[in-house]
Amino acid sequence: MKCYCYTMGDPSKLIVIALMALIAITTSVQPVHSANILGVFLSPSPSHLIVHMSIMKTLAEQGHNVTVVSGQKPKVTHEKIHNIIIEPSEEHQREMEQELSAMGVKKQNVVVMLMKFLMANNVLTQMQYDALRNERFQSIYESKFDLVILGYFVNNFKFIVPAKLNCPVIISWTGPPMEMVNGFVGVPPEMTYVPSTFTPHKNGELLSFGLRMFNTFTSYAMRLLVVIMDISLNSYYKTLAEGDPTIRSYSQMLANVSLVFCNSHFSEGPIRPLVPGLVEIGGIQIKEKPDPLPKKLEKFLNASNKNGAILFSLGSNMKGSNIQPATVQILFKVLSSLEQNVIWKWEDLAKTPGNASNIFYQKWLPQDDILAHPNLKLFITHAGKGGMVEATYHGVPMVAMPIFAEQPVNAAKIVSSGYGTQVDILNLKEDDFKAAILEVLNNPVYRDNVQKFAKLYRDRPLSARESVVYWVEYVLRHHGAAHMQSPLVRMNFIQSSGLDVLFAYFAILYALWRLAKLALAHLCELIRKVRGIFKSKREKSKKE
Repeated sequence: MKCYCYTMGDPSKLIVIALMALIAITTSVQPVHSANILGVFLSPSPSHLIVHMSIMKTLAEQGHNVTVVSGQKPKVTHEKIHNIIIEPSEEHQREMEQELSAMGVKKQNVVVMLMKFLMANNVLTQMQYDALRNERFQSIYESKFDLVILGYFVNNFKFIVPAKLNCPVIISWTGPPMEMVNGFVGVPPEMTYVPSTFTPHKNGELLSFGLRMFNTFTSYAMRLLVVIMDISLNSYYKTLAEGDPTIRSYSQMLANVSLVFCNSHFSEGPIRPLVPGLVEIGGIQIKEKPDPLPKKLEKFLNASNKNGAILFSLGSNMKGSNIQPATVQILFKVLSSLEQNVIWKWEDLAKTPGNASNIFYQKWLPQDDILAHPNLKLFITHAGKGGMVEATYHGVPMVAMPIFAEQPVNAAKIVSSGYGTQVDILNLKEDDFKAAILEVLNNPVYRDNVQKFAKLYRDRPLSARESVVYWVEYVLRHHGAAHMQSPLVRMNFIQSSGLDVLFAYFAILYALWRLAKLALAHLCELIRKVRGIFKSKREKSKKE
């Protein structure tokens, strides 16, 4: 093969090089199709909306026409996104506030809370259902969309949207793969070695026999609850579909999900088998380059270069007013006594827990940008998935204060992985809280552990944003990408568990056993008769 070298001083040859480069570019890069994409994110949780909107912002930056319907003003947005905000009624907002207040006073029974969600009789479900019936939402059906992305949280009746628009649907889930979303794309339920949402575990360790017993029970219980949920939410779907006989049924829509985006990454564990239709985009909300902080906050953090700073936030759902007053005073007493500066998320700035020179109160915090600051030394967190991911990505150790839902499991993982410690905020003791903070601040092992993991978490062939763009456009190019669907989606419990095959084998073995038993009986009878004949002949010969 000949190699031609051109000097930069030859204009004609420079033109040849430019033409060759242009041909290479036009043949290797495919044009981007600008699609009309609708996002429906009606969960009242601001942290959930941040994850969902990060997906939509990525698609808007790619040049797609993006429309988003949400129940609140998004914290993450883009100038090219058309936002439609349908706020819940004041009554529903009061009911939601009451439920959160109850969670801040005493521990909630996980089983009862989960049943309440899945039975679809809670305010969270009703808020989303009412939004779909809103006149402003109904006008959306007059437009043409190529794809719908649904924010998922016990709201399967929202499948009515892609059903009416007759277009593919992608699910956005803010957590790791689990029973409630695995069924949409046919992720196999491996219960012997993949811990369920409620099974305590440490990455890489085999489950003990007792934990496998517990894991099997909770996994089947979750699958049963999903069935109960479908029965309940199907009635909502049917009501929304009334008057249109052409709309696909609830079960048909559940079996036609193109993709599920999960806010997770395999490095977090546990290792499990996944199908092509489930794509992990863990850390989608984390910016590649942090945004500039508000001036007062930036000044406060920059002034913390000597002793460092601490971020304290219990998430977007739990307000300071939801916490017991005695607990708030313990929090303030400990945090105000520290050498470090403390950034405290507190909603009512007119009624703060107290004044201290080292505490900076703020109603809303750019959490990801703060965690990226080099002076931040510790994150005191409720152990929500979003904050936990952001902290581990930036290599910040944690003190976990879980309250409800999956937070206790996340907190246990923080402790078992060596990323930090845990305290009980509902039974908080001053000495325990301060000891936990000083342990993480003064023991470098926690920061070392979380920074080692940060390297694993960041090491990927595609970034979270690149994965979103590729797979969304893949679904668009292939009109829903039905070829990726696992056969497991269309199988019932008996079929997917292989019980029908096992029954058939047992039936065949039983039949063979009966035939063998019958044949042996006939053989024995034949042998008896033959012996009788020979015996009678011998007796007859003796008489003769």
